[in-house]
Amino acid sequence: MGICGIDEAGRGPWAGPVVAAAVILPARGRPKGLADSKQLSAEARDELAVAIRACAEVGVGLASPAEIDALNILQATHLAMRRAFAALSRAPVAALIDGNGAPDLPCPMETIIGGDAHVACISAASIIAKVERDKIMAELSATYPGYLFSKHKGYGTPEHQAALAELGPCAIHRMSFKPVRLAAERAPRSHSMGELSARAAR
Repeated sequence: MGICGIDEAGRGPWAGPVVAAAVILPARGRPKGLADSKQLSAEARDELAVAIRACAEVGVGLASPAEIDALNILQATHLAMRRAFAALSRAPVAALIDGNGAPDLPCPMETIIGGDAHVACISAASIIAKVERDKIMAELSATYPGYLFSKHKGYGTPEHQAALAELGPCAIHRMSFKPVRLAAERAPRSHSMGELSARAAR
């Protein structure tokens, strides 16, 4: 039946969804070079993601910015993990989860701090989650080009801070995050959220 590894990408950014992946690797024929996605180049992640999907069972789930605002980032992350687990084509016998907190899943679970660097199935999940989220942010960047989401992926970089100061938050910003909330409060009163999002999309 197999054991799945679960990890997420995108807890820290100010915009976009949090994305989780669940991966059941085969006993043999695993891709070489699996590691924490943060330690790999974008090119290496993309190549490994293709190799992982070619040999493994993969489930992906996400929680939207609205769900993050409604639930908080921890609970939204657990929601994304449950959705990733549910998206697997077959049920694993157990789940290994990166970090020190686990969602409610219908199987035995173990949390492993730093698991994305040391446990192959968690490394694979971290790669899938990161590649999927980067793809989503690149697509959203085409909708809101003023924010350069394809470059910084929603993280609080100087470029993102400058765009927030000029344009205010758009529809995919996490309003519960303090820098975004403060940017919304400073936005000109003459601009509604819809108007600001329209400006960013030009």
